[in-house]
Amino acid sequence: MFWAFANTIDLDLGTDDLAAPDRLSVFLASRGLLDDSTPVTPGEHDRALRLRAGIREVLGANVGDTPDPGAVAAAEEVLRGLPVHVAVGGDRPVLSPAPGLPPVDGALARIALAWSALVTTGDAARLKRCAEHTCGWVFWDVSRNRSRRWCSMRVCGNRDKARAYAARQR
Repeated sequence: MFWAFANTIDLDLGTDDLAAPDRLSVFLASRGLLDDSTPVTPGEHDRALRLRAGIREVLGANVGDTPDPGAVAAAEEVLRGLPVHVAVGGDRPVLSPAPGLPPVDGALARIALAWSALVTTGDAARLKRCAEHTCGWVFWDVSRNRSRRWCSMRVCGNRDKARAYAARQR
């Protein structure tokens, strides 16, 4: 669910699955995070886009890019407005969106909780944004030493290596 949110923008095709508030509503509903009939306001839409942009910037750092501090700060501002509730009963604490959050903010809080789980476990280092800047697809690095840089070696890795080879030949 988490990287589906990060991959709602396709740089290669020039498409954005969250281009409008109603498209965000459809995306969240299709993931079971929102009722089908819940409208998304322009402000909620803006918060979702800022959260996505900041997360994608951080994921680029996993392949050597320098994150845009403005995009990261904007995402962190969104996160500060998404409180969570910690339940201490049972075997271990359970995190959930704070009671009383508006539905869209609750959905964004669930996405933020998925991100925090990745960071807490250290698995966030395996989630990367493709180093091919015309692609930018988010992928899970399954390599043993966590060194994968491209979503696909056949396409993006090949493009990058071909450009490097051509530059060396010049």
